[in-house]
Amino acid sequence: MDKWVYGYDVKSKRFNHIHIRNYEEQDFSRLIEVQKKAFPPPFPSDLWWDEEQLYNHISIFRDGCICIEVEGEIAGSMTAMRTEINENTHHTWEEVTAGGTMRTHNPNGSVLYVVDICIDPAYRSLGLGSQLTQAMYETVVHYKLDRLMGGARMPAYHKYKNDLTPEEYVNLVLKNEITDPVLTFLFKAGRSPVCPMAEYIDDKESCNYGLITEWRNPFT
Repeated sequence: MDKWVYGYDVKSKRFNHIHIRNYEEQDFSRLIEVQKKAFPPPFPSDLWWDEEQLYNHISIFRDGCICIEVEGEIAGSMTAMRTEINENTHHTWEEVTAGGTMRTHNPNGSVLYVVDICIDPAYRSLGLGSQLTQAMYETVVHYKLDRLMGGARMPAYHKYKNDLTPEEYVNLVLKNEITDPVLTFLFKAGRSPVCPMAEYIDDKESCNYGLITEWRNPFT
């Protein structure tokens, strides 16, 4: 992956040079820094990337490891692996990704499964998450895979857990009656909901739920 685009910053009202590329070993320290900024407490710190995990990623499936630079500074990343998982099968992030190591990667898998996406909060006005997501759609098409899938955090759900089931919450986000920092972004980026998955990830804000989402390859 090597792609140059422009991004308009609504805050500074200027265009920025944006570069999407595969991340490399020399990027690890900055990628970890971005993780810490993107997922502050109460998100569990043991779920932040470490250098061993990142090395596994680029060794196992380099084409699923991309970062995005703004004027030469890494501002976010997205990581994905191939699998044959069925979207209706109960699973956890830990099981699918082997704890983020991607050792469960199946080079013949027909599904591109999102392991992680994160953006440095200082750059979120540029729409970088959408740029990374679009790049992964292109990877799905390039490899002629069936779909992109992933389990999404529902970080605002804890505010509504006493009044709404996870399914009711997702439907209200779809209707734009509730805004969720992650789900709202994903729906705008073209992802469709499949089902909420209980005990998907250790995340108090999401009440340990993850919403399984997908994007189907229109060319298969």
